[in-house]
Amino acid sequence: MQQQKFGKAPNREYLDLIKKSPNYKDGKFQNRHFTPMITEGYSFLSVTYDFIVTKFPRTKPTAAIPSIKTDLKNLARTENVLIWFGHSSYFLQLNGKRFLIDPIFSGNASPVPNSTKAFPGTDVYAAADFPEIDYLLITHDHYDHLDYETILQLAPKIRHVVCGLGVGAHFRHWKFDSTKIVEKDWDEKVVIDDQMTLHTATARHFSGRGFTRNNTLWLSFILQTPSFKIYLGGDSGYDTHFKELGQKFGGFDLAILENGQYNEAWHEIHMLPEEVLTAAQELNAKRLFPVHSGKFALAFHPWDEPLIRLSKHNRDKYQLPLVTPIIGEIVYLDKPNQVFKEWWKDVEF
Repeated sequence: MQQQKFGKAPNREYLDLIKKSPNYKDGKFQNRHFTPMITEGYSFLSVTYDFIVTKFPRTKPTAAIPSIKTDLKNLARTENVLIWFGHSSYFLQLNGKRFLIDPIFSGNASPVPNSTKAFPGTDVYAAADFPEIDYLLITHDHYDHLDYETILQLAPKIRHVVCGLGVGAHFRHWKFDSTKIVEKDWDEKVVIDDQMTLHTATARHFSGRGFTRNNTLWLSFILQTPSFKIYLGGDSGYDTHFKELGQKFGGFDLAILENGQYNEAWHEIHMLPEEVLTAAQELNAKRLFPVHSGKFALAFHPWDEPLIRLSKHNRDKYQLPLVTPIIGEIVYLDKPNQVFKEWWKDVEF
């Protein structure tokens, strides 16, 4: 637990600031509504047993995940694009600004070496492939969203870091310049320029890199320009905030929502695929990009089940345009009619 990768809890100076947050109560950050880690009817013991002992079928693909190696450094800044790297990592370029969200390129989503390895074919990008990043956005400090090895390698290219309250302590521990770190509570904003604002919003989740939970804040982001709005959902269970944000911002051109690593036993902190579509509808999203799958096995479901369930339920009930690129494929944000292949169907034969 003394290794650098575990990060560091906020020190006394920053803890005093954290305590002023209306979302920090009884010594930790709290969700807006009661959120048990284990759903009623299940037990921590049974979940632990399943993680350690029970063998579940097809949690990992038997063939390589497809990918494209887009030259990120030579993308014209005038192009409004998104590029996914598997799981919840993606690059956004909008109005000339470059954003990188929750990058993890170390090949392992755990502090224990080789314990949660990336699927074959998914680790085709590395820190060396990236241009200068204007804003690194971190939704929360779990290992599959805040990856120590990746962050250190990217550090020279990062101009600003925006994260939840307390998460900055990890970056300061890792020798980041404090002037680059912007820590925010829910319902705050960062003015990027006169044409772009980054808003922070609630999510229904939890945090922690060691034995202490919820000493840092988890959040979602809204990136807004006069002509475009994107919801960057991070990790979240289903709750009322989706409808509230949809009403507050008047809908979104694109919603990026987690769809994977779910289970009925931890239903309150990760959405089921059917709930993802409900959330997208309540956000009044024109297009939905489901993430949090396709790279790591962090739950018991088959690796391709999240996309199978979501796409089927969408066809049956919603017909919402889905953004499902393969890793590295360019998503053109200015082309709402861009069509994507159901690539997961071709991985196993």
